[in-house]
Amino acid sequence: MTIVTVNTPTGRLSQEQRRTLAETLTDAVLVPEVGRFAPPARIGFQVHFVERQPDMMAIGGRLLADLGPDADVMVIDVAVMDGDWRQEVRTAVIERVLAALADACGLAKPSPTWWVNFRVIDEGSWGSSGGVLSVLSLLDSGVFTEEKMKAIRAKLGA
Repeated sequence: MTIVTVNTPTGRLSQEQRRTLAETLTDAVLVPEVGRFAPPARIGFQVHFVERQPDMMAIGGRLLADLGPDADVMVIDVAVMDGDWRQEVRTAVIERVLAALADACGLAKPSPTWWVNFRVIDEGSWGSSGGVLSVLSLLDSGVFTEEKMKAIRAKLGA
C-alpha cells in the first residue's frame, strides 16, 4: 500500500495533468518498490491531489497570494509500507517523482520549490479491510521480484 499526496496551489495542475500524474506517480514508486514494472500492483497505490488557496501556502515567509502568479510551490508526500527502502531505493523514488512532475508540467527539470517527503510507515502501523496490514502478506502476490522479496524479509526479520 502506498499513498502519494500532491499538495499544490489551486489550479496549478489541470485535470489532464492530474490524469497523467495519477499513473506516472504510481509507477514512480511502484517500480523501485517491487523491483519491476508490475501493473497488477497498481491497485495498492493511491494518488491524492490537494489544492490550497494561494493565501493558505507560503514560501520564504511570504504567502503565495503576495508573491504573484509565478510562485510555483508543490509538496509531495510519499507514504509507503515498511520494506526494502535502502537509501538508493528512496533516492530513485524521489528522483522519479520529481521527473514525473516536471514531465507532466512540460518543464525540462523540476522546480527547486517542489519538495518530496518520503515516509516509511512502520510494520504493523498500516490498516485496511478491518485490520492491520503487513507487507509480508503481499510477498506471495507475484508482483515482487525475488530480490525484493529477499530484501524485505531480511529487513523485517521474517
